[in-house]
Amino acid sequence: MKASSATGTLCSWLLLLLLTHLCLWMRVQAREVPSFRFKAVNLGGWLVTERWIKPSLFDGIPNKDLLDGTQVQFRSTAWGKYLCAEKGGDSIIVANRSSPSGWETFKLWRVTEDQFQFRVFNSQFVGLNVGGGPSSSVLAVATAPGVSETFQIIRKADDPNRVHIKAPNGMFLQAKSEDVVTADFSGEPGWEDSSKAVFVMNAFGGFGGEFQVTNGYGPQATQVMHDHWNTFIVEDDFSFVAKNGLNAVRIPVGWWTAVNPTPAPFVDGSLDILDKAFSWAEKYGLKVIVDLHAPPYSQNGWEHSATRDGTIEFGSTQETIDKTVGIIEFFASRYANSPSLAAVELINEPRAPEVSLDALTQYYKAGYDAVRRHSSTAYVIMSNRLGSPSSPTELFPLANGRSGTVIDVHYYNLFSSDFNNLSVQQNIDFIYQTRASQLNTVTSANGPLSFVGEWVAEWQVQNAAKEDYQKFAKAQLDVYGRASFGWAYWTLKNVNPHWSLRWMIENGYITL
Repeated sequence: MKASSATGTLCSWLLLLLLTHLCLWMRVQAREVPSFRFKAVNLGGWLVTERWIKPSLFDGIPNKDLLDGTQVQFRSTAWGKYLCAEKGGDSIIVANRSSPSGWETFKLWRVTEDQFQFRVFNSQFVGLNVGGGPSSSVLAVATAPGVSETFQIIRKADDPNRVHIKAPNGMFLQAKSEDVVTADFSGEPGWEDSSKAVFVMNAFGGFGGEFQVTNGYGPQATQVMHDHWNTFIVEDDFSFVAKNGLNAVRIPVGWWTAVNPTPAPFVDGSLDILDKAFSWAEKYGLKVIVDLHAPPYSQNGWEHSATRDGTIEFGSTQETIDKTVGIIEFFASRYANSPSLAAVELINEPRAPEVSLDALTQYYKAGYDAVRRHSSTAYVIMSNRLGSPSSPTELFPLANGRSGTVIDVHYYNLFSSDFNNLSVQQNIDFIYQTRASQLNTVTSANGPLSFVGEWVAEWQVQNAAKEDYQKFAKAQLDVYGRASFGWAYWTLKNVNPHWSLRWMIENGYITL
């Protein structure tokens, strides 16, 4: 009897073990669609600054047209030619180009409101010669800027595009000839066209991200950002979200939020705000998607990645990957026990071809494992690459076989000339036909879940009626509602009304 009983117990345990493994296998294969689809809104422009969302945030910055990453060109008034980094860098500076292009364009690194470093086409920095030649010689050879690469731009009071450039040796840059640019003009250069130390500056481009706003304000940045964080999104917004048919928020975050002490120029305090967001979400029964919008090294060169000057470095070295995995690990460990944590998005909108599929795959594997070390239930979202070459399903081999994975796609009827001349009905047809087909491609019964992580009821149509917007929004809700994980509107608040879901709901443009 005892032997029979022991055999029966062993069989029971083996059966239980078999059923457990079978359930795990089925979960991996079926991807276990959430009990409800996420209807979310992005809290963009809050913890990761984007100037276009709230331009007034930048109003108090002195010389706010010369922020980090702004591109400048300098035309010598004496010669009528542009300053140029010969060969694009690793050489001298000349003033012999009749028209400006890449080598004649410099990216600003802002040090103070009127002191800057100039990054040239090949990524070196303009500076004084400190290698044994004439100390007044101006070269573009430094790979990292220092005191010798820091110049002051002095603008004419009544004509701010007319400038002097003061070198770190206390003298002014001058174009002695078209082929000789030196930093040895002493005294007052004056503003006459004949002065070889006068240049006409053309400033354009630039960014309005977290780096620009914090570095632009300098010592004032802490107060400015704290005021912004505490007023732009408040508890009432979470209440509003919960009362209006939404069940989640996607919160873009930056890497500096996970680092203590906060690295300059970023300011501390954003982690406290993120903690507060989780407490509000818990209070109102909302889920949270933590979205790494801005990794330590830019993944796309756009301002929402908190880039300094548009350079894309993510994935270029092992260090960039390892450091970003550490950021994900921090967020996963901090919020793993929150009932509101729904998902961690490993990175937002990596750009091809600058970010290779191999580098992204390596990062996504490590990032997935970092989340799983702290949570077995949080979904792990992998954003598709934007740009070419990339494929909507290129992440499937990676996501397949890993439970709780989600592929994020962003759909806008914007940012392409293809939409410039479409009528109201053509835009709506594009949603029901092309977007539906695209979404079907990334929505697979046996593959990762699909998530339209960003969309908006805005388009290129001019003077459209309210009814047209309502139809356009409804079309997107109909189609994107088929995504197996859900969707998230971009964004909750915005000075541009159709980009603000709160405004769209309150004014009857969208009903959920």
